[in-house]
This record gives sequence, structure tokens and C-alpha cells, in this order.
Amino acid sequence: MKDEVGEPVDVGQTGEAVEVVEPVSIWARPERPVRASRRSSPGPNRSFSRSQITAAAIRIADAEGLEAASMRRIAADIGAGAMTLYRYVPHREDLVELMIDEVAGEMDFDGKSFGGWREALTEIAVQRRALWLKHPWLATRMPGHPIWGPNTLRQLEFTLSVFDGHDLPVDELTGLYTLLSSYVEGFARDEVGWDQEALHTHVDMREWMRRSAPYARELVASGRYPRFSRMLHETVTAHLEPDARFHEGLERVMDAIQAWLPESAPS
Repeated sequence: MKDEVGEPVDVGQTGEAVEVVEPVSIWARPERPVRASRRSSPGPNRSFSRSQITAAAIRIADAEGLEAASMRRIAADIGAGAMTLYRYVPHREDLVELMIDEVAGEMDFDGKSFGGWREALTEIAVQRRALWLKHPWLATRMPGHPIWGPNTLRQLEFTLSVFDGHDLPVDELTGLYTLLSSYVEGFARDEVGWDQEALHTHVDMREWMRRSAPYARELVASGRYPRFSRMLHETVTAHLEPDARFHEGLERVMDAIQAWLPESAPS
């Protein structure tokens, strides 16, 4: 039934009207069952699955970018009609969420032991950066809302478990998780940005810096930007290889986390 403005409502066991809220997450919508007898049959009655659609989308996005992974393109890849896919994945944002969670499953911490929280968080950061470099479309389309897919939640659980025993309030745990994630994703996004720019312009970061040197000298000589000039003259980190720059910055993040933990907490 509907209310006076046409919004759907349900009647609970008490007889009172309860508003029916449309799920905003693909994970809150049950997946359509795949009819086993028709899974591989051709024609309009063939059944598909979210995992099948997601795998095709990731293949296309890895090769050509996220925008290339349209419903029409995916449908052609798996032999379906474009409109058919919306029965399984209703919205474009749902597809992106499925893709992000699927590749998150590539991070693997099973059976690994660590000497302390610093070593564990370093492994998490290294794997997450590698994931973004392997799937550069992650840097171009991350939703603002949290993703509550099984792989993403497993990753969250493992990361937070690193701090078990430190008796931290939930908000502090969230802050530490955000600090680490923001550094890794920010660094990886810059890396992907440079890689994509080099792909299209054939000018990588080192070549860009070489060609920019004359203008940089003009800026320094103007005397208007003393702090910028000091950065140019004294920086060492900017000239390191990406792996070294990543780990140097990561150590600063670890130091910040260490300062947040109780003084008795081993690293």
C-alpha cells in the first residue's frame, strides 16, 4: 500500500504503517537466483550472475578504463542484452561498488604472522597500493559512501584487529584507519595520475621536471616564493624512486600512529 503522497509503506505485525525504504547498497538487495539448467544456454532465457557481470566489468576497466565498462559493453562481452543486466545490477554505482569489493578480495593476509602492529600495517599499505596500481580505475571512481561488501569488510576487520589489546575508543580506531587509508590512496592516486599522463603525453614525472626546470629557475629568481624556492633547492624525497618515496612517507604515518597509541604499546 502507499501513503497519501504515494510513498510505499508496509503494515507491520502491530497493524501500524511502516515506511519501506529502498536499499542504497547493492549488498542489501538479494541477488536473483541463477537457474542452473539455463546458466550456459544461449538465447534470451539465459541466466547471469553478479559475479559474472562484475568479472567482465573488471576485465574491461583494467584494459581500457572505467568509462569503457558500460552496461552495453559488458553485455556484449558476456553475450547478454544490455537491458538484461539491469535486472541483476540496477544502477551504475552498484556495478562500481561490486567491482571495488571484488578486487579488494585480492588482498591476502591469511596465514601471515607479524611482529607487531607496525609490520602488519605496512603489509596492509603495501598490498593496497599494489591493488590500486594493478587496477588504476580505482583512482578515478571511488564512491563517497562506505562499501559494505564481504571483501571490503574482511579487510576492515583485519586492519582494526591489528589494534586489538590497545583498548582504544572506536573513534580513535576509526581515525587511525582513515589516516592509513588516506595516505595510501592519496599516494597511489598520484602515481596513477602520473602514469596516465605519461601514457597520453609521453612525458613522465622525471621528464616533466626536466622540462619545467627553466620556468622553476624563473620563479626562484623572482623572489616572490621563498618557501617554494626552498622546497625546490632542498627536497630529497621528490627525487626518490616511487617505492622509496612511498615507504618514507609511510614511516611518517607509522610514527603518527605510534604517538596516538599508549606509551607502553610495542610496535
